[in-house]
Parts: sequence; C-alpha cells; structure tokens
Amino acid sequence: MKVRYDREGDTLDMLLEDRQIHHAEEHGQIIVNYDEKGKIVEVEILNASKLLGGVLTEILKAPERKIVEIYG
Repeated sequence: MKVRYDREGDTLDMLLEDRQIHHAEEHGQIIVNYDEKGKIVEVEILNASKLLGGVLTEILKAPERKIVEIYG
C-alpha cells in the first residue's frame, strides 16, 4: 500500500493496488476507485485535514514538501 498526502490540495490518497482504474464511487468526502473486476484500487479522501484531524498531524510533521509518501 502507498499513502500520499497532498498539502496543497488537502487530499489523502491510499493506493492499494497498482492497477488501472475502471470506475469510481463518491461517498461524501471519500472517493473509492475500482478496477474492471470491482476490486478497490485506490481510496481518496478530500479535505483530509478536516476529516482526519489528528491522524494527519504526524504526516504534517514530515519535512516540508508538497507530497508526503508513506510506505507500509
């Protein structure tokens, strides 16, 4: 899994699989992207700092960059 936070756009992207996105479903501030077989490929959280609050605090402590990537 690859997680990216875009400070400028305030979006948190969680890439679960490195596959082509076929379609997406929007659930409020959360967008779920699926492959052609209906498996989740990526989850995007809009306005992430407001939605996740303290979770992003640790990410924001990382060196100043537009994009912060965390590998797990």
